[in-house]
Amino acid sequence: MSAQQKNSQASTRSVSTRHRLIEATATLCLERGGGDVSVAEIATGAGVFPNQVTYHFGSKDSLLVHAAFYALLHDSERLSRVGDSAGDAAAIRRKIARTTLALPALPAVSRALAAGIAKPELAPTVDTHLDLLFRRSERYLERLLRRNDWTLERPVGVEVRTFWSTALGAVLLAQAGVSGSGSDLDLAGVLTFHE
Repeated sequence: MSAQQKNSQASTRSVSTRHRLIEATATLCLERGGGDVSVAEIATGAGVFPNQVTYHFGSKDSLLVHAAFYALLHDSERLSRVGDSAGDAAAIRRKIARTTLALPALPAVSRALAAGIAKPELAPTVDTHLDLLFRRSERYLERLLRRNDWTLERPVGVEVRTFWSTALGAVLLAQAGVSGSGSDLDLAGVLTFHE
């Protein structure tokens, strides 16, 4: 086997290990509603040694950020199905808002955002994942608008950032102990697309 083939196999194993760590962490975090998990639990769930967490991600907190956004991007596929359902713009806005607030990954992402604030070294990782979430959301919204021939009252980027900021802010407030429920928030009202 050539050195190039060995390097290729090592690279494939590394990507596989990273993916297993992210999936195991996301699963554990979702099972606990975004609660804390140990490195040992993550390693056991991924079938790897605990030191591989720091080897591949630098820290458990970095892995938690990756896993939270991985779960949210997976969960957000539900929003596509909601937007593709029949209904007028007002009904779709309400369905998207209700579905978003019920996404299981939202609490884990709000904790990832808090970690990014508390640990500045995580800010680039958070920023990268937020950028991916925003770009995917923008593409989806543009498709929804084109397909239905709907209009938007502000630029797509502003619409998406305002929506996700409101949703994540609501979860952060709830986690901080602010009383209230999802019905106290008009997340649908943040969306401005219409016929």
